[in-house]
Amino acid sequence: MAAAGRQRGDEEEAPPPPRPPASRLQPIAARPARFRRRPPANPRRTLHRRLAGGQWEACSEGSGRGGRCTAGPAVMAAAVALWVRTEPPLLGALPVPPPARLGRPYLRKMAAYARRRAAEGCFPRLRWPRWRHIACGKLRLGSGLAWLYFQRFLRLRPAWPPRSLRRAEAEAACGSAEDLERERSKLSVDTLQFLLFLYLQQLSRVSLRTALRGEQWPSPAAAAPGPAGKGAGQSKNWNDQDHHAFLLAHLSDMLELLLEPEQLSASSHATSNSLVSCEAVCALSFLIEGTVDGSGTVYPLHKLALWQPCQGKNGYSKSDNAFSFRKLESWLRSCLTTNPFGMTACLRSGKKLAWAQQVEGTTRRAKIACNSRVVPEVFPMVIMSQVYKQTLAKSSDTLVGAHVRIHRCNESFIYLLSPLRSVTIEKCRNSTFVLGPVQVSVHVHSCDNVKVIAVCYSLSLSSTTGCTFHVLTPTQPLILAGNQAVSLAPFHTHYPMLEDHMARVGLATLPNYWDSPMLLGKESSDTSVFRLLPPLDFYTFVIPFEMEGDTTEIPGGLPHAYQKALSQREQKVQIWQKMVKEACLSKDQRKQFQMLVESKFYEWLIQTGNRQQLDSLVPPAVGSKQAAG
Repeated sequence: MAAAGRQRGDEEEAPPPPRPPASRLQPIAARPARFRRRPPANPRRTLHRRLAGGQWEACSEGSGRGGRCTAGPAVMAAAVALWVRTEPPLLGALPVPPPARLGRPYLRKMAAYARRRAAEGCFPRLRWPRWRHIACGKLRLGSGLAWLYFQRFLRLRPAWPPRSLRRAEAEAACGSAEDLERERSKLSVDTLQFLLFLYLQQLSRVSLRTALRGEQWPSPAAAAPGPAGKGAGQSKNWNDQDHHAFLLAHLSDMLELLLEPEQLSASSHATSNSLVSCEAVCALSFLIEGTVDGSGTVYPLHKLALWQPCQGKNGYSKSDNAFSFRKLESWLRSCLTTNPFGMTACLRSGKKLAWAQQVEGTTRRAKIACNSRVVPEVFPMVIMSQVYKQTLAKSSDTLVGAHVRIHRCNESFIYLLSPLRSVTIEKCRNSTFVLGPVQVSVHVHSCDNVKVIAVCYSLSLSSTTGCTFHVLTPTQPLILAGNQAVSLAPFHTHYPMLEDHMARVGLATLPNYWDSPMLLGKESSDTSVFRLLPPLDFYTFVIPFEMEGDTTEIPGGLPHAYQKALSQREQKVQIWQKMVKEACLSKDQRKQFQMLVESKFYEWLIQTGNRQQLDSLVPPAVGSKQAAG
C-alpha cells in the first residue's frame, strides 16, 4: 500500500496534524473545517447518513446512536440542490481568453490520447512531463503557459501546508533548469479533473457583451459605467450567476469530455445508450457540490449521485456501476441552482460588518459584508465596497481563509492582516492595500495608482494604470491586457504574526519570482508596460499597529541592490545628524532650525498624501468605534 501511495504523485496529502489550541488562528489545512465555526445544531433538522453499500438513511439529529432511523417516503421526497463550486471559476479560470487550441475539439482529442497512453503516465493521473508533451507538442502552447495551467490546478486541490513548504524548499534548492524539471516531474494531477479545469478556461470567452457593463452595490446585475478606457465590467470569476449559466450551457460537452471512447459515436458525441462511469462523476465533483433539503451539510456531487433516492432519477445502474448519460444530464439540470454561498447570496443576505466609518462631508457609505451562513466545507467570503478616505485595519477570524473582494475603494489605506485564501481588488484608486499571506491568488483589475503589499502564491493584474506591487511570490506575476506603468518591487514590510501566517497557508520565502513577470494577452511582447522599481526610489514600509508575534524583520530579507540603497540613505542621515551636532548652534538657532525642519516635513506630508494617512490613524471617538468581527 505504501508503494502504491507513492506512485500516485507528490501532490497526494498526508493526514492533517492534530488541531492546535483554539486560542490561536487555525491553519489553512486540507479541510477548511479547522478554522470554521460550525452552525449551531438544529435538533429538528434531518440528517442523511450514508450506509454500507452506498445506501442512505434519515436520522433525527440529537437522537444519539439509539435514535430512530427510517428510509421511508420522507427520504424519497428529499430535495437535492446542486451548484457550481466557488473556487474553480473564481481561482482556476484565468481572466483572459484562452488559446484557441484549448477549445472543445482539441480537448476531446487530448482526452482520447490520454486514455490511449495510460501506461505512459497519462491516465488516470497525468504527470507533468506528459502534460508538457501534450501542451507543447500537440496543442502548441508555450512551456511557460503549460506550467502555469498545471500549477494553478495543483493549487486548487486541498493541500497540507507543511507539504507545500517542503515542495517550495525542494524547488528553491534546484541549481539548474534540469534539476527543476526533475523535481516537477514528480507531480501529477487527476486527468479527468484537469480536462474540466482546461475546459473551464472558456468562461472568459462566453460573452463579451457584459464586458461593457459595470456593477453597483448590492445588486450584482445592476449596470454602471466603468472608468473610461477600461474594459472593466463585472468579473465573471466572481459572478455565480455566470457560473450557473456557463455550466447549463456547456454541461453536455463536459459530460462527453469525460466519457470513455467506446461510449462515443463516430462523431465523438454521446448516444442514447452512452454510460457515464462513476469515475467521471467523481471528476465532475471538482465543479459541482450540493446539499439535501437545505440541511447545511455540503456534499460533493458523486456522493449525492450515489444516494439511493436519486439513483432512479439519474439513471445509476448497479450492474454496470455507471449512469445513463441522458438521465444523468437531465437530473443535473433539474437540480442545478445558483450557489447559496456565492457573491449573490453574500450581497443580498450576507451579514453586514461595521468595520469602516462614514466620512463627514461625503454621501458615500462604505459597505462590508460576509457570508451569513458559514459551513466547514466552504471557504467564507468577505466583500467590501466604497471605503473612502480612511484607514481600515483588521486581523479577524472572519478573514481567516476567506475569499476577499475589494471594490471601488478610493484614497484609503486598508490592512487585512490575517491569512487569506484569495483577494480581488477592482476599480480602486489612490489607495494602499497591505495583505496578510494569500494562499492562492491576488488579482488586481481596473485600478489606478494603487499600491499592493503582499506575500501571495500568485499575482495577476489587468487594466491597471500607475500601480506598484511589493510582493513575495513563488510564481511569476501575470501581467494581462490593458496595463500601463506597472512597477514591481520586493516585499518590504512585516508584522509580528507574518511568518506564522505564512506557515499556515504554506508559503515560504523561496523561491521568489517577484521580478520575473509573465506577459499574457495582446501586450505579451511589450515589456515597456512594467518596470522594476529603481533602488533609489525604494523605501521600507512600516505597519503602524501593535500585535503579538515573533516576526521582527522582513521575511527573506531584501535583494542586495535595494539593501545597499537603504544603507547608503541611512549613512546620509547619520552624516546630516553629525553635521547638525557639530554646528554648535545657539538655543535660539536650534529652535529656529527645528521650526524650519518641521515646516518642510509638513509640506512633504501634504505633497505625498501621507498627511491623510497619519490623520486617519487617530483612533475614532468612543461612540463610533469600528465593530469587531
